[in-house]
Amino acid sequence: MQVFKYERGKEDTVLNKAWWKEAVVYQIYPRSFMDSNGDGIGDLNGITEKLEYLKELGIDVIWLSPVYQSPNDDNGYDISDYQAIMEEFGTMEDYDRMLARAHELGIKIMMDLVVNHTSDEHAWFVESRKSVDNPYRDFYIWRKGKDGKEPNNWGSCFSGSAWKYDPQTDMYFLHLFSKKQPDLNWDNPKVRDRVFDMMNWWCEKGIDGFRMDVISLISKPEGLPDGVPGENGYADSGCANGPHVHEYLKEMNKKVLSHYNLITVGEASGVTLEEAKKYASADGSELNMVFQFEHVGSGPEGNNRFGKWDSHKMSLPVWKKILSKWQTGLEGKAWNSLFLANHDQPRSVSWFGNDSAEYREISAKMLATCLHMMQGTPYVYQGEELGMCNAYFDKLEDYRDIESLNAYKELTETCGVSHEEMMGYLKRISRDNARTPMQWDDSANAGFTTGTPWIKVNSNYKTVNAKQQTTDPDSVFSYYKELIRLRHENDIIVYGEYELLEPQNEELFIYTRTWNNEQLMVLCNFTDKDVVIPAAVMAQIPADAQILISNHVGNLEAVLRPYEARVYRYNVK
Repeated sequence: MQVFKYERGKEDTVLNKAWWKEAVVYQIYPRSFMDSNGDGIGDLNGITEKLEYLKELGIDVIWLSPVYQSPNDDNGYDISDYQAIMEEFGTMEDYDRMLARAHELGIKIMMDLVVNHTSDEHAWFVESRKSVDNPYRDFYIWRKGKDGKEPNNWGSCFSGSAWKYDPQTDMYFLHLFSKKQPDLNWDNPKVRDRVFDMMNWWCEKGIDGFRMDVISLISKPEGLPDGVPGENGYADSGCANGPHVHEYLKEMNKKVLSHYNLITVGEASGVTLEEAKKYASADGSELNMVFQFEHVGSGPEGNNRFGKWDSHKMSLPVWKKILSKWQTGLEGKAWNSLFLANHDQPRSVSWFGNDSAEYREISAKMLATCLHMMQGTPYVYQGEELGMCNAYFDKLEDYRDIESLNAYKELTETCGVSHEEMMGYLKRISRDNARTPMQWDDSANAGFTTGTPWIKVNSNYKTVNAKQQTTDPDSVFSYYKELIRLRHENDIIVYGEYELLEPQNEELFIYTRTWNNEQLMVLCNFTDKDVVIPAAVMAQIPADAQILISNHVGNLEAVLRPYEARVYRYNVK
């Protein structure tokens, strides 16, 4: 095999290698990770306390969900001061101590950059709403009403209109999300300069990257035209991949990103393959990679009355087709982000696997294998490495998420959905399923807090927790640890070319990765029964092939047991 001399942390432009391609990212949702002071809310000192745990897991980068000052209408994604720390999470001194300790352990910190909108309590917006001639007025998007109603028919992502009337100036402001999250006006160069100054401030502090919240929405369609209304009368804003988004990101790259050795990923809902090639172009002119959401949606076969709420897991052939499209479509042109879960999704083992007592561990390992063997940078959401699953709350009052509560109100009051039906939707897909406290041990509140947790702990913490798994060589944690080690030690897992096999198979996900004269064959059984491996696939595996990793003991050769994952490694001519 050809051997490349390559120092991690440096760019290799000839091979288009980069440290962030070889990294594994771990997302921390601070409110739910670890509480150090007993107030029931996770905090920065709690994160610092658990950095050795992450070092043991082997991750390279922490993506830190927002820790900025915020009134918490949307759990920190409504920022009132970009250069201050949320009081519940600690102080800037606590942040600096966490950053320094992470760097001592060789762990990088990627901040969550939320600049499509601010909080309505941000100083810019407080000024903006005072008068039409205030210097900050044009920092946000204000419009007169039309025919006694909103300026257009756009709907908020959190239900209802995307416009809020403000009587002080008899005008409406745009909010694609909560009413307390007014959208910034990126067409104003002063807004861009202030955002770039803030980003440079954080980079000078020593952070290692940015995850950019809904960054594909920052450029609004010219003239803010009406959209085609849906069943609730509101329309999609059409803001995704707007007319100037790439222009603005190139400016960001020139004024900020290109001056530091950063990892950057843009959350890009509505992104197409062609758009992704621009956002994450191999020429490095914008971002390193994007999050696309096709594979975690309801898919092209979906026929949902209520958006995501009554969506169903798509069939395996469709899911494979989507993931494979992104694998092959970005090959050599851009870079993939690999994820199944985050703070906005249900737990991956509950949605894509099987969270029953019998199959939770084995299917969690299978899903991890399927994802981590692909080309791209893998993201592990906190608790995913333990096989944490949906909370399945029985009571509406146990939910905290604004999106979930707004949807409950809208669908039960105006769309005829019963309480029982809506509770079923929330159990399956509410964002709160991902936001229950991290399960550290089997003590009260899963060791997350000595106080009352801000949201209930999943009731299965006695049997699913980090203390039990870190000492068990057969645990989900230990399996993730091995997957991460293999990625760090094998270029083929990072850079190998991807090819899907058996695309129409409804039970097995099979693909190869090829790098020079070496090949991996990845086989994953997505069912709870034994499945025979197709003869054509078995014929491709040489007799002297080694098993690189498997989540089952022993090998039944041509049969994959329930939720079995197996990776063969062998040479090819």
